[in-house]
Amino acid sequence: MFGYIIVNKQEMKFREFDNYQSYYCGLCQCLKERYGKRGQMSLSYDMTFVILLLTSLYETESDKGNCKCIAHPFEAHATSRNRFTDYAADMNILFSYYKCMDDWNDEKKLTKRVAGSLLRSRNDEVAAKYPQKAELIYTLLERIHLYEKTNEENVDLASGCFGEIMAEILAYRKDEWEAELRKMGFFLGKFIYLMDAYEDMEKDEKSGNYNVFLNKKRAAATEEEFEQYAYTILNMMMAECCRAFEKLPILENVEILRNILYSGVWCRYEAVQTKKKDKNDA
Repeated sequence: MFGYIIVNKQEMKFREFDNYQSYYCGLCQCLKERYGKRGQMSLSYDMTFVILLLTSLYETESDKGNCKCIAHPFEAHATSRNRFTDYAADMNILFSYYKCMDDWNDEKKLTKRVAGSLLRSRNDEVAAKYPQKAELIYTLLERIHLYEKTNEENVDLASGCFGEIMAEILAYRKDEWEAELRKMGFFLGKFIYLMDAYEDMEKDEKSGNYNVFLNKKRAAATEEEFEQYAYTILNMMMAECCRAFEKLPILENVEILRNILYSGVWCRYEAVQTKKKDKNDA
């Protein structure tokens, strides 16, 4: 994933942030124990959201602890772990490996090839444990690669594939909540893909890399028209995601999850807007 599913720390209570951070630190420790430092390198806040969402939905008790690490060598930090921490760690490895190899195929960045090679044996372990999820994620990333290679202009195709990946990750098991979790993941995944494209437009235009928004930008009559189009489609994706979320019977940690979905995911968008404004004012 791309680091968009984060909290807006300024809008959180200290107690809520400490609780959120404890799941992040728990995931970090889980990755280290299960997959070593190679796995720990793939740590992200995105999977912390997955843990918190599933933990809250299924009302799962977490083991509380504390740890010290390279990032916090002098002060022990609280950790929260449960079965969803293990699941998120597995999904993190699975996705990180395929994404590294996909980026290597797209951009031929040696760093991605090396990172993928380091994760390969760990990925094989997870793929054997979740063969259907592994096959689906691999197939969908291959499909995204094909759309990007053929310069597909339809914004729903490649973003829809990434939406299906997120839907598969959120659908922990087949039960009464699967449909809403899949819907939520689908639109969240589309938002992530499109937000990543929006943030990278200037860089991709210079490098010649595929970006689903560039043709839309060139076809727009004005810069303002394109910006309104981009905001509208991003807002639509998150509106559908939040609509599905609100149908889930979540009480615990609901304010943290709402902070992420209604505010945190927009932090990078706002950062892009600020960068553009500063550039225009210079």
